[in-house]
Amino acid sequence: MEICCTAVEASARTGREDLKYRVKFLNESVVVASDVYRRAAYGRNHPLAIPRVETALDLAGDLGWLSGRGRPSPIADCDLLTRFHTPAWVSALAEADRSGVVAPEIRARHGLGGMENPLFRGVFERAATSVGGSFEAARLALDGRVAYHPAGGTHHGRPDRAAGFCYFNDPVFALLGLLDAGLDRVAYVDFDAHHGDGVEDAFASDPRVLTVSIHEAGRWPGSGALDDRREGGARNLPVPRRLNDSEWDLLIDEAVRPVLERFDPQAVVVTCGADALAGDPLSTMEISNRALWRAVTAAITVAPRAVVLGGGGYNPWTLARCWAGLWGVLAGFPPPEALPEASVARLSALDCDLVDEEDRDPDWLTTLVDAPRPGPIRDEIRAIAATTRKP
Repeated sequence: MEICCTAVEASARTGREDLKYRVKFLNESVVVASDVYRRAAYGRNHPLAIPRVETALDLAGDLGWLSGRGRPSPIADCDLLTRFHTPAWVSALAEADRSGVVAPEIRARHGLGGMENPLFRGVFERAATSVGGSFEAARLALDGRVAYHPAGGTHHGRPDRAAGFCYFNDPVFALLGLLDAGLDRVAYVDFDAHHGDGVEDAFASDPRVLTVSIHEAGRWPGSGALDDRREGGARNLPVPRRLNDSEWDLLIDEAVRPVLERFDPQAVVVTCGADALAGDPLSTMEISNRALWRAVTAAITVAPRAVVLGGGGYNPWTLARCWAGLWGVLAGFPPPEALPEASVARLSALDCDLVDEEDRDPDWLTTLVDAPRPGPIRDEIRAIAATTRKP
């Protein structure tokens, strides 16, 4: 029996602005989390060696938004991991973690070691927990709810190697969990500034899955061209530098949402990377967090079940505020006008070598919701929307 959800247009308020699409599912939204993300990771001088998931959840906790909503993240076992990843890669990562050594042939074969995908203590548990959490989120979503797993979104992972800071590919497992339940129309939507290449490749030949990715053109990994639809089950929207809220909203309302509605998915998985936000050091996109929240609600309200994952994001202030606020949107909590003192202290204690002090907005310490970032809509954006809409 299909479970109902409703999308109510132009009705729900985020506190200071209307959301076009309201999040309203049959069952209460839940967040999947683990303390493993509080441990040091990635070593030094890595873009992900900053507090991310833990800060976002701590901000949500400061606001009283987590009580009764948390679910523990399991650790994926080898039987689950090898449904997508090769036994050789799973074993290699486990052994490197155990020994603390990456042999040259393992680095060459599996991309492990070096600056991009460094070896650090606990890497296997961390990566396996991400997979377990996304698989669990899919199970929870089947009951007709939004399951939020901010530690997910490692969308570059390949079957036999690490890539782009991603050791395993947890969004693939969220999709597998939904397909295991017998669903035959599942959409994957990727709002990270980098193309969701690993997920697209994994399901390129599977007619049950539609993948949609908005990403910055020319950004690593360099894939995801506008005309690349794989075997018909992919839509790619590579956008130019300095994309603003007005352009982003147009792409969501006139391209992403219509494509999803035409596919009519039974469930949606969203990767919500925070690197598309203004102030992120690894992209030049310039949208606000409120625009990103609107996009997520537009995507998930086309289906009665949804999994929302994290992803990239390398500015700890913009990321934590975005993901905390996103949970508020998903769970129905209005954002505060100003953050409580505990949150201000928490954000003030953060640091990041990739974001210069003169570039740090004072509002990042005291507010949850970004100021809008509207702007002119370029003809190129309208052309991307029109091309994407075409069957």
